[in-house]
Amino acid sequence: MRVGIVGGLERSDQHYRAVAAEAGYEAVFHTGHVGGRGRAALAQLVDGCDLVLIITDVNSHGAVQFARKRLRLQGRTPILVRKCGLKAFAELLRPSTNTVAAS
Repeated sequence: MRVGIVGGLERSDQHYRAVAAEAGYEAVFHTGHVGGRGRAALAQLVDGCDLVLIITDVNSHGAVQFARKRLRLQGRTPILVRKCGLKAFAELLRPSTNTVAAS
């Protein structure tokens, strides 16, 4: 299963990838910048992921709205969180405590 993360700090990508891999998932990222080619890259991430986590605290309103609208048009629901550290991300991916593994 591919988990897309929209927003966050690029320097942490490797840590989130490791947490996702440990749980049996593949994590892919988008910075939340929608200028230039950013919107097309965000659309590609949304379309190519089974689950999309949108971190609202570090995202532009444009990225949040675009990802949410695109998911809704596909009949899918994003997971919106204000912040998401490694511990919270790992907890989100645990099968016994979340809706991610049940999807």
